[in-house]
Amino acid sequence: MNNTDTNKYFLPAAVIVAGLFIGGAVLWNGSHGSTATGNTGAAAPEVDIKKVKMDGNPYLGKADAPVTIAFWSDFQCPYCKAFETGGVEGITTPAALPEIIKNYVDQGKVKVVFMDFTFLGQDSIAAALYGRSVWKLYPNQYFAWRTAMYTAQDAEGDQGFGDTASIDKLNATIPGLDAAKIAADVKANTAAYQAMVDSDRAEAGKAGVSATPSFVLGKQVIAGAYPYATFQAAIDSLLK
Repeated sequence: MNNTDTNKYFLPAAVIVAGLFIGGAVLWNGSHGSTATGNTGAAAPEVDIKKVKMDGNPYLGKADAPVTIAFWSDFQCPYCKAFETGGVEGITTPAALPEIIKNYVDQGKVKVVFMDFTFLGQDSIAAALYGRSVWKLYPNQYFAWRTAMYTAQDAEGDQGFGDTASIDKLNATIPGLDAAKIAADVKANTAAYQAMVDSDRAEAGKAGVSATPSFVLGKQVIAGAYPYATFQAAIDSLLK
């Protein structure tokens, strides 16, 4: 990777209330993604990556890459894990993000901006808040942390890995991170980080995004953990 543009290169809204989680916020969308409830079936709005608010979000790639991808995800979503790292039982589509990184991000052609879409429980919220802290305190370790989070993902929702205690334990194993410092920072800045997460959710709504993983690039929405070829075609059309 080329890290000339930023020392953050190696890295890469309103939250649904607890009652909605308990009521079953997840619908399975075929083999491609998880969908939050509340989709009215209205016509999808026109989208444009230039209108998506992403300032301050974690990202992977050159700051001025010609193509930007806004990527909404939830750390509890198995399809997000499948897209980023693979290794999810029952999901056979190969991970597309490593190929995007190798063929476009590392070549300075694409910037991937990570957006939060938390809807699978309190563990989703905890992970999003921790992600903001890691990005602020240790931007060069952000993507390694993110990969470790998905590698550790187990049962969906508020069970098993994903609460603050388990994230603190994981952070202590990642080189370059001070787990106690991150935990203290999250506690001190929860309101500010939550506002950032809420803003990402609001941007998702403007773009008609209601599933994880979902992506906006150019004037297109890709909703789901599709194969690399889907992203390759969309990116190449924007690079012409």
